[in-house]
Amino acid sequence: MHNRRSILMSAAGVAALAVAPRAMAAATSTSDPSARLNTLFDKLIEEGFDLSPEAVTSLGLDKNARAYQKALLGDRSLAATAEGIALNESQYARLKAVDEAALPPADKLNLDIVLYGVTNQVESARKFKYAGGSAGAPYVFNQLGGAYHDLPDFLDSQHRIETQEDADAYLSRLSQVGTAIRQECDQAEHDASLGVIPPDFVLDKTLAQLQALRATPSDKAILVQSLVRRTGEKKLPGDWGKWATHLYETSVLPALDHQIEAVKAQRAKAVHDAGVWRLPDGDDYYRASVRQWTTTDKSGEEIHRIGLDLVASLSARADALMKKQGLTQGTVGQRFRAMYDDPKFHYPNTDEGKAKLLADLNDKVKTVQARLPKYFGVLPKAGVEIKRVPVYTEAGSPGGYYQPPTLDGSRPGAYYINLRDTDEQPSWALPTLTYHEAIPGHHLQGTIALEAPSPMIRKLQFFSAELEGWALYAEQLADEMGMYDIDPYGRIGYLHDAIFRGVRLVVDSGMHAKKWTREQAVEYFVSSIGDKDAAAITEVERYCVWPGQACGYMLGKLEILRLREDAKKRLGARFDIRKFHDAILTPGAMPLSVMGRVVDDYIARN
Repeated sequence: MHNRRSILMSAAGVAALAVAPRAMAAATSTSDPSARLNTLFDKLIEEGFDLSPEAVTSLGLDKNARAYQKALLGDRSLAATAEGIALNESQYARLKAVDEAALPPADKLNLDIVLYGVTNQVESARKFKYAGGSAGAPYVFNQLGGAYHDLPDFLDSQHRIETQEDADAYLSRLSQVGTAIRQECDQAEHDASLGVIPPDFVLDKTLAQLQALRATPSDKAILVQSLVRRTGEKKLPGDWGKWATHLYETSVLPALDHQIEAVKAQRAKAVHDAGVWRLPDGDDYYRASVRQWTTTDKSGEEIHRIGLDLVASLSARADALMKKQGLTQGTVGQRFRAMYDDPKFHYPNTDEGKAKLLADLNDKVKTVQARLPKYFGVLPKAGVEIKRVPVYTEAGSPGGYYQPPTLDGSRPGAYYINLRDTDEQPSWALPTLTYHEAIPGHHLQGTIALEAPSPMIRKLQFFSAELEGWALYAEQLADEMGMYDIDPYGRIGYLHDAIFRGVRLVVDSGMHAKKWTREQAVEYFVSSIGDKDAAAITEVERYCVWPGQACGYMLGKLEILRLREDAKKRLGARFDIRKFHDAILTPGAMPLSVMGRVVDDYIARN
């Protein structure tokens, strides 16, 4: 999920940027073209951080020269939006001015990858004048993000409190939350003047969340409780609860009232159409969004057709496997639902049952770990563990998230799985989830990139289709590695998740390119894979506010498979799966459009 990827990015950045000052000092001491390029890369990072106090904190860099930013929140005003656009233009111009011919191949690749991301931002901002976001995220008001949604969690989970100064910085940031909320209202008003208003059901859910937040007593609000709890744990003197409550009631609550009224005003003008086709230049906006999230130029029609074909072929495979296990009644989707509801596929919802679940999954990681040398030449030095989400945070936490290791090896990677209720995690779905998140999925991919020598900016980059495409490819690779040979229900679970990603292609393109309604999308979702209506609605409404994002998973996997088959044909007996995997993992994050060039270079070397 998107939240998981944010965690991954932040932790990678902590390790990467810890050495940035040394790298910059070395780079400025020579006129070598590679050194000049790395100096430019470091300058771009610093410029971005100047405008992003939250990012600095997330990366653990709010100390020393950047300690002042620990007391600040990012400026969300329309003027700051314009400043950010101007900075992107400047960065684009400086990157384009680099003499590519003077660079060695590795540096040219780094330049092309960095320039790809900046170019997408610049082109999107030039064409679509939305204040709330560039391609891929059109709405300021939505149920998945915004100051009201993100800042309480940010201050609670990422703003560290160890000292009196840290607590004072928290209060400073708390005093700015109301301003951030009001600034986003200005953004939304600007966008509404362009005809950019979210669908009615998105505003309904956003309004419900805002009202629930507003109705919470001040002393129970997370923004107040977090400071009281953590200053108490550190035994920091002061009436922190009184000060936080005062700021919350005089700044945050009036701003929430203001945003509630702003959402109501937009709701009165909203329509029920789910897709971005109805927005100004809507068809172009969807194409730009697909490019932003998938780093491909596929059309909505093409994506839709790919999705339908995949759902049909994968469902036929699942049907055959189900019949071998005596599951013959109903459609494939209905049989998946029956498997969800069957008690034999659920661990007991007890401490003993949850401990057994974790032990079983850690055993699977050990098994797949032992098989890695047959499939990878470069292996991550850091290990990975599967742990339970802490009990005190599990109620409000997502189903799971991945935490990368430290660069010095002092802490391994970890996949945290939410065990508040084991009925949410049927046993046949858990192996695939583990291979996706841990090995050979995100842990292997992210750690190899983190441990490889590369410029700091490259360690911070994020391309959703490459990231999620690899994790989805890893699910299939686990099957090829024999991980389901004695686990037929696990293999059915693997196909369920593959069908799910095919369904995403159909539903996302259906709503945004073919004018499907929200209800059509939910019906197709439920009938295809049997998930419960509430889960399907949550997914579909996510695709409405992040157009194109859900397509990156399967399109990324399909591109990796295509490149693998191409390499096999061209290399014949010289093809080595280990070298292929090393070729696409060790350079780090990249657009799918660049990955083909990387594979061509690998083939030429072999």
